[in-house]
Amino acid sequence: MADGYEQLMKTGDTDISSPKKISRVGLVIASVFGGSAIVLSAICVPFITPALRKICLPYVPATDTQVTNILRALKGRQGSLIDLGSGDGRIVLEAAKNGFKGVGVELNPWLVIYSRMKAIQMGLSSSATFYRKNIWKTPLESYDNVVIFGVDSMMPELEAKCRTELKAGSVVAACRFAFPNLLPMYIVGEGIDTVWLYEVSRKHS
Repeated sequence: MADGYEQLMKTGDTDISSPKKISRVGLVIASVFGGSAIVLSAICVPFITPALRKICLPYVPATDTQVTNILRALKGRQGSLIDLGSGDGRIVLEAAKNGFKGVGVELNPWLVIYSRMKAIQMGLSSSATFYRKNIWKTPLESYDNVVIFGVDSMMPELEAKCRTELKAGSVVAACRFAFPNLLPMYIVGEGIDTVWLYEVSRKHS
């Protein structure tokens, strides 16, 4: 497990034999492992400012109902799944528990570290992987299922990206906000817990 932590933290040239530096790393790990939405939200303050919303999705933890509704919307499906803006990783981890090969992409490095630790802790590291990556630079061609917890202003661009890149037969589960131009195959839930399921692929272009 210690080796896993060293890889996750990517210490590089840092001298981890230093007691002072060990204590700092320990504090970071302890804070991340706490799982507190308050702590994670505080870490993520720079990532929810309006200036950054054009390049990354704000971190707002999914509710249990939203997670359940996503899995309901994807019931009967399988294969690869990617969560664009995966936050604390809970969608990818639950999807992995339900048989999907899950990938999460997230720009905030602390959330990526936290998600990787949770995957190890839950024994899901082989079926739930996480990357620090810009969602706009993440190709979607190889994925069967896409999950998006978007914000209203970004949905037109996210729709365009999915329509341009996804292969035939792929679906998108959009939560909180719908795509502006496409009709969903069906809708699960209501209010902020609503999930719209779309078949979105190049054949619509």
